[in-house]
Amino acid sequence: MTSWTLADRAAKMNSSAIREILKLTDRPGIISMAGGLPSPKSFPLDEFTKACQTVMLRDGATALQYSTTEGFADLRQAVADFLPWDVSPDQVLITSGSQQALDLIAKVFLDRGSRVLVEKPTYLGALQAFTPFEPVPVGVDSDDEGMLIEDFAAQVGTGADKARLAYVLPNFQNPTGRTMSDARRQALVDKARELNIPLVEDNPYGDLWYEGEPPLPLAARNPEGVIYMGSFSKVLAPGLRLGFVVAPKSVFGKLTQAKQAADLHTPSFNQRVVAEVIKDGFLDRHVPTIRALYKAQRDAMLAALEREMAGLDVQWTRPVGGMFLWVSLPQGMDAQQLLTAAVERGMAFVPGAPFYAQEPQTNTLRLSYVTVSPAQIEQGIAALAAAIKAHTP
Repeated sequence: MTSWTLADRAAKMNSSAIREILKLTDRPGIISMAGGLPSPKSFPLDEFTKACQTVMLRDGATALQYSTTEGFADLRQAVADFLPWDVSPDQVLITSGSQQALDLIAKVFLDRGSRVLVEKPTYLGALQAFTPFEPVPVGVDSDDEGMLIEDFAAQVGTGADKARLAYVLPNFQNPTGRTMSDARRQALVDKARELNIPLVEDNPYGDLWYEGEPPLPLAARNPEGVIYMGSFSKVLAPGLRLGFVVAPKSVFGKLTQAKQAADLHTPSFNQRVVAEVIKDGFLDRHVPTIRALYKAQRDAMLAALEREMAGLDVQWTRPVGGMFLWVSLPQGMDAQQLLTAAVERGMAFVPGAPFYAQEPQTNTLRLSYVTVSPAQIEQGIAALAAAIKAHTP
């Protein structure tokens, strides 16, 4: 076998724990609550079929040609128009999914050893995107309302060790499902402004609310101090790989240059098709149908947990939107070991440890309810409870 010398950063790259678990569970008979996949029932197939035909007949040659790095002008304008603060389309960069946005932000902000603040726990994909740039991710103590401001300030650091950015998911967080309160948002924005720390606000789930619209984004409170990320994956279709960044002009150019070096631009055809689908207020009509579907499945999971976990020392979050909830097992129980027992009983979840930048809590796990029916949820939670009982001394 050829012995080639790879870059040091290659040794830092690792596979997603979730992707590895999906390989394990991708077999008949397993009820998987592991993946963060949107339900295919939510994909507007007819609208995409019509939009594809329209784009090809009207703009086919242009749609199949190279395009500008920043993105299709009509789509950038649409993004600016539906955000709840004054945004110029010149601040909108269309990306190949919000995962690419994380990679671009990391390239622009992080060096080896750079401190980056994240919630405890945080989105695993963000840790994975940051890792090749060899930063030092630091977990900030968090509760049901998000980052604790006192610990945020304590973890910022000083001098060369000062944090380059703080990454947060205020709405229906992945993995916990929690939502940052209005007061906590304002306090975080104020403290970040005081300490001159850029906030990266990731909001892929913000439209998937069940109990009422969430508070104003961080970016609406301080547009010059926040880089905002959004996605079409959860409200239209993830396979299109369409996301976007709204950035202050001071950093927008560097993010654009980083994207240009990575892929020149996000596929022109996909951008034009989405712009065609969402014109005339389609999302206002479509997204409520997703909310209704997911709310019913969330309610089924909460009811199943109440029933099946009775008498067990198990707690869980009660999300008011999004796709996930977070389970805390009895102290001393290892979710990774529990997974094997759960799979033997026909269900799968994601252990919580990989979602921590430091000091993982091994007695935690994430459940997704959006791709499983209420009947499957009942069966799967019963299997999880049986596995927990079998592991309880």
